[in-house]
Amino acid sequence: MNDKSQAPAIELIGIDKKFGAVHANKNINLTVAKGSIHGIIGENGAGKSTLMSILYGFYQADQGTIRIAGEVTTIKDSQAAIAAGIGMVHQHFMLVENFTVLENLMLGAEGGALLAKGTDAARAALKKLEEDYELEVDPDAVVEELPVGLQQRVEILKAMYRGAEILILDEPTGVLTPAEADHLFKILGVLRDQGKTVLLITHKLREIMAITDTVSVMRRGEMVATRKTAETTVEELAELMVGRRVLLQVDKGAANPGEIYLSVRNLTVKDGRGVTMVDNVSFDVRAGEIVGIAGVAGNGQSELLEAITGIRKPTSGEIFICGEPVAGYDPAKLRSIGLAHIPEDRHHMGLVLSFEESQNSILGYHRDEQYGKGPFLSPDLVRQAAAVEIEKYDIRPPNPRLKTANFSGGNQQKIVVAREIERDPKLLIVGQPTRGVDIGAIEFIHKRIVETRDAGKAVLLVSVELDEIRSLSDRILVMFAGKVVGEKTPDTGEQTLGLMMAGIAA
Repeated sequence: MNDKSQAPAIELIGIDKKFGAVHANKNINLTVAKGSIHGIIGENGAGKSTLMSILYGFYQADQGTIRIAGEVTTIKDSQAAIAAGIGMVHQHFMLVENFTVLENLMLGAEGGALLAKGTDAARAALKKLEEDYELEVDPDAVVEELPVGLQQRVEILKAMYRGAEILILDEPTGVLTPAEADHLFKILGVLRDQGKTVLLITHKLREIMAITDTVSVMRRGEMVATRKTAETTVEELAELMVGRRVLLQVDKGAANPGEIYLSVRNLTVKDGRGVTMVDNVSFDVRAGEIVGIAGVAGNGQSELLEAITGIRKPTSGEIFICGEPVAGYDPAKLRSIGLAHIPEDRHHMGLVLSFEESQNSILGYHRDEQYGKGPFLSPDLVRQAAAVEIEKYDIRPPNPRLKTANFSGGNQQKIVVAREIERDPKLLIVGQPTRGVDIGAIEFIHKRIVETRDAGKAVLLVSVELDEIRSLSDRILVMFAGKVVGEKTPDTGEQTLGLMMAGIAA
């Protein structure tokens, strides 16, 4: 192409990548216009991350061609990607937390042996970047003392400082309040207006509709569609992602609350450093209702769930399940009186990835007599029970002998959900039920949670996804800085909840 200014920012032609028997990318073709925001969506395992990793040099394609601004480009590592004008903001930030903003900006690009000279140049460059792209942040602030939204801004500044013309963002709003997400979208709009190209990887279809110009859909390693965002709908995109129609709204009737199954009174929890993470919290959850806790990650929700489920000992306060005081009980004792727990982090707290699916399906319940006599488990009985759950919860592939590490994130989560709900608990504690889960599995898991409520169980739900909290909950408690700062109904506006989550409104 002769005129580089008219060339697409990115052309991926026939990109193919295998990992052993797994065909992660199948002959992918993608064209991204210069100065646009291009969304890429797809279920877990669709191949999005592999494709972006090839573009950023983490992986090499087995076949195919990459063109940047019309030029065939070999990207053998991330340094080559940066040299080609590509920057990436990862879902989990790549910052040195005890460095300042300026120090993080300069890391790897110090500007020579004389740091003072390099520092002056970096400070001047940072000031210009802030002005050009509305990315204001204190250059001398220590990163770990900044809120998450500003830390993400530092990551974008890092990419811009290294000359990025193309910016890849991987699930950028997962840790942001609605207000922070809106500000991020404003920044991305400014970047686009200044001629930069943005690739946005997200599973949040509402965000795709709000900010992108074009959206491409991947399914099972293939690129199945590209649409102008203004000419598509959330419903069409969901169907393209999953390959069938998807119910996007949670279908549930009114709650029918009964007796109190969970009562938390003046609960305070400190972490290992002595920092108060849960601060004098009190609330009740009744049979037949879902109580959701909304909040930005890191405001005490995790520690609250750990105290209720026996993983962490409370500093003070009381917890009652069906009237029985249980503060300080261990998880096994709590399970025996009717508590079930779907933990926030399935990999570290819900599953042993090297175990078979059938073994994970009984974790925590492996002493039940139905699985064997005395101290000995019967593998046949365990696998028979697992096969029933596999069929009922549509866990794929339907193989109880398969190592759990070989299932997709959505199917791993279904293994945990099935294990806990099928124990017929009185109280179900759910942490981040659909984190890293594709849209088809989200629909399925939401249905199971509502069915649990409708069967007369009490459900306590924690999620950083405000849409999920609003659509599943019958009552919403908002946490900020370890305190419950208010209770709202599910029809409360997102902006109101967002202000409460940020500690601005009570």
